[in-house]
Amino acid sequence: MDALEHLLKSLFIMASMVEARDPYTGGHLWRVSQFCRVLAEHGGLPPNQVARVLLGGFLHDLGKIAVPDAILNKPDRLTDNEYEIIKTHPNVGRRLLIDHPLAALAESAVFAHHERPDGMGYPQRLPLEQISVDARIVGICDAFDAMTSTRPYRKGMPISKALDIIRDNLGTQFDIRWGEIFLGLGEAGKLDHIVGHSEQGIPLHDCPMCGASIVIRRHQHEGDHAYCRACGAETRIRVVKGKTVIEATGQRGTPAQLEPEVDTDLVRELVKESASLLNQ
Repeated sequence: MDALEHLLKSLFIMASMVEARDPYTGGHLWRVSQFCRVLAEHGGLPPNQVARVLLGGFLHDLGKIAVPDAILNKPDRLTDNEYEIIKTHPNVGRRLLIDHPLAALAESAVFAHHERPDGMGYPQRLPLEQISVDARIVGICDAFDAMTSTRPYRKGMPISKALDIIRDNLGTQFDIRWGEIFLGLGEAGKLDHIVGHSEQGIPLHDCPMCGASIVIRRHQHEGDHAYCRACGAETRIRVVKGKTVIEATGQRGTPAQLEPEVDTDLVRELVKESASLLNQ
């Protein structure tokens, strides 16, 4: 592994550790990064900028390390004060990133992915011309994944409904040019293989006890156990007619089994992917 790959690995692992805190967002960073890659490529960006957008998509929530679990996983509407705490995460993410040798690759996406074309975003209410392309793309992809994913307060919505919401908010919440390209991709089914997955070819599963997402890793096989980090339920992996399913065992995971973990295989794959694009 060369110097660039070592530096990229440190960024991907740092972001993965933040995501591991949240039992409801399994695969969110991977999905956003892949939506970003598809959108950037179809929008005609060169490989090195595609790599920037992919990296920014994976790192965009870095600052949520400072948001208390009680707020991140709250099943009800946030209070005004709680929402103000959520809105600190772009600034926190930027500060965490700032001294890293590769900070320039992802800084704008981390800091400005919640800015809006109508100037009503946060943290700085930037006008459209001051929002980078990276941040515009990540903002669309982040919102789409949030809408189509299950959260503590609601089930994920159908792709068609999420696309309609993006369409209705072009020019206000979402960049018009990049939003229209994204809508075309969604309507053509070119995002379906990412929605509801934690990595390529591996769909998320709903916990049979509480409905939270359970992530199955690529190294796991039939008969292995998978655990819900929201309620602690133990499930067993089965393959039925060629399809992977999970079934509750009636047991709960031990503290060791419920520990958050970083998917090192996925990180290794993302590092190779990003380094390859940056070197083109």
